[in-house]
Amino acid sequence: MKKVYFKTFGCRTNLFDTQVMVSSMQKFELTDVESEADIVIVNSCTVTNSADSSVRSYINTLKDDARVYLTGCGAHTKGEQLFNDNKVFGVFGQSEKAKIDSILENEQRLYEIGDLEFIDDNVVESFAGKSRAFIKIQEGCDFRCSYCIIPFVRGDSRSINEKLILDQISKLAINGFGEIVLTGTNVGSYGKKMGTSIAKLMKKISQIRGVRRIRVGSIEPVQFDDEFKELLDEPWLEKHLHIALQHTSPTMLKIMNRRNKFSDDMKLFEHLHSKGFALGTDFIVGHPGESDEIWKEAMINAKNIPLTHLHAFTYSPRDGTESAKLKNNINGKVSKARLKELNTLIESKNLDFRNSHKVELEVLLEDEKDGIFKGYDQFFNKVVIESDEDLKGNWINIDKYDILGTHNHAKV
Repeated sequence: MKKVYFKTFGCRTNLFDTQVMVSSMQKFELTDVESEADIVIVNSCTVTNSADSSVRSYINTLKDDARVYLTGCGAHTKGEQLFNDNKVFGVFGQSEKAKIDSILENEQRLYEIGDLEFIDDNVVESFAGKSRAFIKIQEGCDFRCSYCIIPFVRGDSRSINEKLILDQISKLAINGFGEIVLTGTNVGSYGKKMGTSIAKLMKKISQIRGVRRIRVGSIEPVQFDDEFKELLDEPWLEKHLHIALQHTSPTMLKIMNRRNKFSDDMKLFEHLHSKGFALGTDFIVGHPGESDEIWKEAMINAKNIPLTHLHAFTYSPRDGTESAKLKNNINGKVSKARLKELNTLIESKNLDFRNSHKVELEVLLEDEKDGIFKGYDQFFNKVVIESDEDLKGNWINIDKYDILGTHNHAKV
């Protein structure tokens, strides 16, 4: 059997899609050693220019005798070019992933981009090399933020059948996956066209035997309703929430065509902070129109809002978006300097949070090397543990640990 290697870029939704392909593959052998592979499948991200560049650079490094396929979001934006340039043997969209065997069996070059209206009904019962399970609950986005290409490569928001989700999680829990991570393009929109909600779904998931912790992907501030707030005291909800602000300047939020208002964001974050939650966000630096005055305002607001985690990146124009048409661009060096300033601030705020919330940590250990185990606690902070025991994949509670600059450390 020919050996297949998967290279996954980008978000947790891509991790789920890769696992669907792995689970659906029956006529080929999976390998985690790239150099052994006869076939390489690149599950790509296209959210920024940097993401596109990383995918293309990776493809250029692959050995000449490997057959290379491109899938993921980048298939919709860069797939045709890479295919025509003979950089890849085949291109296929996310809707085709369960057909992986027939795709790989075909000896002819293939370009099958699929459609953006499919509803995923694929079931995953295990995750190779993972201790957590990533469950896709919806696909696509109805928001039209001025900078974002994702609705054009993932389609409009549509939710996956609730019974399918619950059945899948039940099987995963039986197989030992106690932490469930809910993913999607815009998870907070789950169920809106079906008369249900993400909060209702999470309540049902929490009742499944074996589910120990539920983590949620990025939620929009405007989706954080009273029904979701009722879950904040539940022991199974991870004490970390990722809420997508994208910026802390009211002026920039308008330019970006965002639905959130910073005054409301501040009230929400202060409420969640009072409940003991660590709080993360996405942030775009250097979007057109981000003047010096706006940046100063944004940094003041970033200092005041109780943030502990950050996924920030510099703006890059995406063809077909409204922001790409704007003229008042920000110098690249200025953007990088601002990004560094913001990252430094949130790293400091994270350290302050860990010092002020020194409680017993519940850690799921995922990686090990030479007796050093790594995992994440209930606040989604990294924990490094030294032990002579084999703890990989286990849950462990620690109350004695050192708080270091970037993580917590303990010996067991």
